[in-house]
Amino acid sequence: MYSKKILLIAPTGQVGWELHRCVQPLGQILAVGRSHKSQAFIDLSNPDSIRSVMREVKPDIVINAAAYTAVDKAEKESELAYIVNGTAPSILAEECLRLQSLLVHYSTDYVFDGSSDKPYTEDDPVNPMGIYGASKLAGEQAIISVGGKYLILRTAWIYGLRGNNFLLTMQRLAKERKELKVVSDQIGSPTWSRIIATATAHILAQLNSPLYPLDIEGLSGIYHLTCNGQTNWYEFAKSIIAQYEQQPNILPITTDDYPAPAQRPMYSVLSNDKLAKTFGIVLPNWDNGLNLCLTSSYN
Repeated sequence: MYSKKILLIAPTGQVGWELHRCVQPLGQILAVGRSHKSQAFIDLSNPDSIRSVMREVKPDIVINAAAYTAVDKAEKESELAYIVNGTAPSILAEECLRLQSLLVHYSTDYVFDGSSDKPYTEDDPVNPMGIYGASKLAGEQAIISVGGKYLILRTAWIYGLRGNNFLLTMQRLAKERKELKVVSDQIGSPTWSRIIATATAHILAQLNSPLYPLDIEGLSGIYHLTCNGQTNWYEFAKSIIAQYEQQPNILPITTDDYPAPAQRPMYSVLSNDKLAKTFGIVLPNWDNGLNLCLTSSYN
């Protein structure tokens, strides 16, 4: 029986770690990253490294879960951010086009400026406010320019039980401090990394079904993929530590009270209607996703 060859880039990150488990039934998985925990090595800052891996593996599907995600640090490391978030996806797209492979790439709510008051659709104008968002937008535009078979999945406010994220930070600080100050005027949709990975696996299963094959050429494009509903960081923090018997006092503050090198979108809720209409996938509300994460049996 023919087995799809799937190249997973960055299998130890928040989303990549979950993907490595969720896509196992879909084919032969080769995980590549910059750490020795990966099965093989790839350097996304080196175009030759990318091309070498792609031409050796000859994958049917490439899932790029790698990114330069240090939002504030990117303001000083703009060149590296653009190489990893912009140039690397362009090269992956070129190699996928040559092989007629499918590229799955993750992007971000930071491509928007947050000036909207209703969920952003895939067709809404983009206007990133910082280097991170601009570099991710560059990656989107490069993939679209190259063409071929691709899915760009924009997600937001990602958290999980591994790596560095808001949930783990709040859990740690809740044990260390009696009082926490958390921004309350930024609105978004917290999304568990496992839900992102599971949804991705469902999409790929549909695209590769021998019974109901979908036309990937016609479906290539940008899709928003986040949990439904909306909240702010302050309410999100309260929900995270609600399980603790002894809870610190949490105080709401404004974005201006917590200055950072990079601007954040004040409103970054994404509409998932296109995802639901195309693939029949509806993600849970953010609070249900958080409860599933906090009660999960493995991390």
